[in-house]
Parts: sequence; C-alpha cells; structure tokens
Amino acid sequence: MQNVLVVGAGAGGTAILQLLLHLDYMNVTGIVDPNPEAPGILIAEENGIPHGADWRPLITNDLHMIFDVTGEQGVFGELLKARPAHAVLIPGTIAKLLVSLLEENTAYIERLRSETHRNKMIFDSLDEGMIGTDGDGVIRFFNRSASLITGTPVRSALGRHILDVIPDSNLLHVAKTGIPELNRELTLTNGTRVVTSRRPINDTSGNRAGAFAVFRDITGVVELAEEITNLKEIQSMLEAIIHSSDDAISVVDEKGRGIMINPAYTRLTGLTDADVIGKPATVDITEGESIHMKVLETGRPIRGVRMRVGPAAREVVVNVAPVLVGDELKGSIGIIHDLTEMRELADELDHARRIIRSLETRYTFEDLAGESPDMQLAIQQARLASTLPLPILLRGESGTGKEVFAQAIHHEAGKENFVRVNCSAIPEERLSQELFGAEEPAGDGVPEITEGLFEEAHGGTLFIDEIGELPMDVQVALLRVLEENEFFRAGGSRPVSVSLRVIVATNRNLEKLMKEGKFREDLFHRLNRMPVHIPPLRHRKGDIKLLAEKLLPKLNRDLGRSVSEITEDAAGLLRQHNWPGNVRELENVISRALIFMKPTDKLLGKADLSAVFQAEGSGTEGTLAEQLDAHERLILKEALTNCGGNKSDAARQLGISVRTLYYKLEKHRLV
Repeated sequence: MQNVLVVGAGAGGTAILQLLLHLDYMNVTGIVDPNPEAPGILIAEENGIPHGADWRPLITNDLHMIFDVTGEQGVFGELLKARPAHAVLIPGTIAKLLVSLLEENTAYIERLRSETHRNKMIFDSLDEGMIGTDGDGVIRFFNRSASLITGTPVRSALGRHILDVIPDSNLLHVAKTGIPELNRELTLTNGTRVVTSRRPINDTSGNRAGAFAVFRDITGVVELAEEITNLKEIQSMLEAIIHSSDDAISVVDEKGRGIMINPAYTRLTGLTDADVIGKPATVDITEGESIHMKVLETGRPIRGVRMRVGPAAREVVVNVAPVLVGDELKGSIGIIHDLTEMRELADELDHARRIIRSLETRYTFEDLAGESPDMQLAIQQARLASTLPLPILLRGESGTGKEVFAQAIHHEAGKENFVRVNCSAIPEERLSQELFGAEEPAGDGVPEITEGLFEEAHGGTLFIDEIGELPMDVQVALLRVLEENEFFRAGGSRPVSVSLRVIVATNRNLEKLMKEGKFREDLFHRLNRMPVHIPPLRHRKGDIKLLAEKLLPKLNRDLGRSVSEITEDAAGLLRQHNWPGNVRELENVISRALIFMKPTDKLLGKADLSAVFQAEGSGTEGTLAEQLDAHERLILKEALTNCGGNKSDAARQLGISVRTLYYKLEKHRLV
C-alpha cells in the first residue's frame, strides 16, 4: 500500500484524487488547498480523507509519493526540501500526463478486451473446429467447436503441444514447411471422423509463425451414407417405426394390395396380416368407400374421412397420403384414428374446461375496493342486480374491472357455474356456433351435437364481454334467449331450453351503435333494464391507495415479494397519474415496481414508483441489460435528489460504498 499526499485540490488535484480512490493499492493520506470550497476538498470530506490549507502538518515519514498540482514553483521547492528522502515528488505537469496516460491505457485495454470477447464469440459460434499453433506446435487458439469435436476442454488444450491433443495431426508439419493441406480426412482418438484443412500462418514480416486448422465432424454424414447404401436396413428401420406407432397404419402398393399393417391396426380393426396382406384395399371396410383407391387414382392426399372398419364395424376417421418415389406413385399409406376414443377424449377435455372455468371464478364483492360515491353506487347496483332474475349490463372503460363485477354478482346469486366469452376474441363466423352449438347429420340418423356456451352455462351464469362486437344475426338469437329462454343450434330444427343468468359488458357507446344500425334497439332495451355503470379510475382517485393495497397480496404471490403497504408519498404519486388503462394499468405499474424490489421489502415507496413512471416515459425498448441500466440510472438520480446532492448520504441510503457510488455515477455519466 502506497501512502500519497495531494497538494492542490483544483481541477488537476481533483482528477488525481478520483483516480487514486479507484486504486486499491493507493492510500490517500491527505489533500491540501487554501480554498476550503475546492472540489477536491469537498470529495475528501465525503470520503473521510484528511484535508486542510497547509501541507506541512501532513508531511510524515511514511509518505511514499507527493503530487504537487498547485502550479507554483515556490511550493514545489519547499516540498522538495520538506519531503522524506524516500518519498517521490511528482510535479503537476507529470501528474496530469500520468493521469492522461492511465486513462488512455484503461480505455485501450477495455476496447481490446471488448474486441477480443467479440471475436471469441464469433469463433465459438461456428460449427467448424479451429485450432491455431505457434511455430513449435504449441496450441495458442482452440475454439468451442474444437473442444466439442475432440472432447478436450478449451482450458486443457491451450498451452499444450498439438500432438498431445491430436496425436495424428499434421499441423506441425504444415507450420515447418509452409505447405497447406486441404480437405484431408482424419479419425480422432475418440473415434470422431473429421475433414480438415491446414494452412501456415505468417507474421507481418512474412516469416512463418505457426499453422491453423479448420475441421468439421463428418461422422454423422459418413454413417448416414453407409446406411443409405443398405436398403435392407432402411426397410427394417421403416417397418420398426411403423410397428412401434400407436396409430393404426396400413400400406398398399400401386395396385391397391395390402403390403403392411402394424399391431395398432390389428388392435383397432381386429384384422391380422393374413386378412390384409396381398388382399384388395377394400377388405377391411364395413361401411364406406376405399380411400386408398381414391388416392391411387388422383395421386393426392385425402384427410378426415369417416367410415366403419373390421368385423366390429368400428367408427373411425381415415387420413391417406400417396407414397411417391421421385415422381412415380408407388402406393399409399393410411393412418386410422378411433373416433370413439377421440369422442371420449373430447368429452374429458370439455369436462376439464368446465372445471377450470368454475375454479377461475374467484372474485366476490369483498374484492371490489372503493369508497368513492360513484364506486359505492356501482357496488350497490350490482348487489341489487344479483337478487333479480334479469339480464345485467355492465358498462365501463377497458380495465375498470367489469369481469370482477360479473363474478361478484355470480357468487352473490349462488349460481353453479360461471362461463365467459369475449366476442372480440372469436371470429364472427364461429361466434354463433360457439354460443349456441351445432348439430350435424350422421349416417345412423342420430345427429352429432356440439354443445355451445349457453348449454354449458345452464343453471349458472354466462358472461358475454364486448357485447358491442356481436354480429346482427347473433343479436337476434341472443334476444330470443332473453325473451323465450330457448334457442336453436346451428343446423338444428328443435329449440333448446335453458335457464341461466346472462351478464353482458361493453366499453363501447351502444346508443351510438344503435344510431349507426350496428346494434339492435330491442336488444339494447332488454339489456338496459338493469345497467351498472363502473366509474373509471380517474374519477375515483381517492380509492387508489385502497385499491393498490388490495392488489398487493396477488402480486406478492405472483412475484415472490412481501410488500404489505404503500406509503402515502407513493399513493400521492399514483393519484397524479390519469390512468387511461384504469385498474389494469394500475396493477401493471405496481407489478413493475415490485419486480425491482427485494423479497424482504415491506413498503412500496415513491422512489420505486418514480422509477417505473420515468422508465415508461423513456420507453422500454432495448435488451434486458439496457433496461436494467436505465432503471439503475433513475434510482441513482432519485437518491441524489433526496440527499440534496450529498454523495455520502446517497451511498448510505442505497446501501453501497462511496467508491461504488462514484463508479456507478461515472458509468451512467451523472458526475
């Protein structure tokens, strides 16, 4: 550790002091300047470094170095006489030159390090292995692919002789002779086969300095070529694949005669090899036409055909594709799915969807936070609506919590199941079938029925969001349900009766849509008998703190945090925002603030939210590292502002050392 005294705390002395503070092997014993407001004196005060107007009391025998940056010749002469014999006295001009050289050296080293890292990343991203040696055959370069191909770790290879890593390498010979070798095949000690090219390396004077090899693993290519030459092995492999499949598969030749089936086919149809192989493709069909023969006639695949196969007349769906060798049709392959099993799986999936939908309805009136008159009125209207057998219309901007209101009404009414649908999320051509279901004719005369959401919600609640997006024909069908408690499925001829509560929601101006002819007036009046107007967040800013703290438990669970309270300063900052996205935007802002907090933090403060709002104002584009840097810069600025620019206080507030604070301030150009 070198003890250093700095005489002069102006611009030059301050630059030297800041440099010395970043050097672990330098200890600043003091800094002197007749001006108590000199910048170097202020930095010394913040870092607890002795300082004053007179350098004489600070001359001690343990000094190793004195910097004179006063620029006064008389001071330099006095220091020269007063210094210990072993102490080095450095005048200001030399000191400034030293600082400049050190800064340039640091910048050069950083640039060189960055370039080296970039080049290493490039070379390590290549699939080809690369090895470079000096003139004696010692490995000086070894990229990641070389390590993977040879099985030798990079650190283990560097500095070793090439023959110790690859005994059969001819790289040393190329380095000695200067004669390149191109596309040579080599088998490594681990059995990997490679093709390699070796070239000599010359220095700037034209003298040979080593050699460089680029090679690629061709083991897989060679093995594949060997397999392709063995047609019997390929045939065996294909048969093994087909026989191991759980899908029923049948293969016929170009004349439609069976040449292969798998065990899954036998399990499904009940037919064995003896029943099918060499027989016409129609042998397995109980009801329907041979799809194999149609594909052989047209040369085109056919999918999704229903038929019955085998002695048990199992109902199946068949997909058949042609087998082409070049442009020549050699047969066809069919994959058969058991429709009975598919229906059972579909029923199980539908049952699971209903259970999930029921589990997702978790909101009650206890979750509706708000003491403002507008919000209290909305809650009272909703409670009243839950007791009446009427359709309910929830009106409010996006993000105000219309679905929360819908679930609360549903729970209050004690209904069984809650089913939701968003009209804007489903294409118009599918919306009617999604709501009312469909009937399709089947071969046995019994129609296949697909139930819609109205039937799924029978006995419970159907929540239709974005009702303003409903097409006119679906509006007519919805009006019939509301008036008659019945509807027709698509393709059906008999009405289906249902008993359920209908809650609809919209953020659009339905009155304007009626004038434009886009929403039926009779449907509007039917829905508007029990409207609930949910106020936007900007109209009830007094509820923001209560609402934000209501959101904390859920966000803590999602993000692994334990914040239990929001400070009044933070709440005041939230009230200043206009909240165009309403409660949804509020939840997003709070969750973003929690992300950058510690898991043990209990209070959400103004600084946490300020960083989020400022980051939103500056955009969120860039890599993760860039966004984190931007967030750190905002936190540093906030800490300095709170501490009136005092860096020691700011460092204590942030829980970091003064030296670390200075490093970060310089990094973000805040000094």
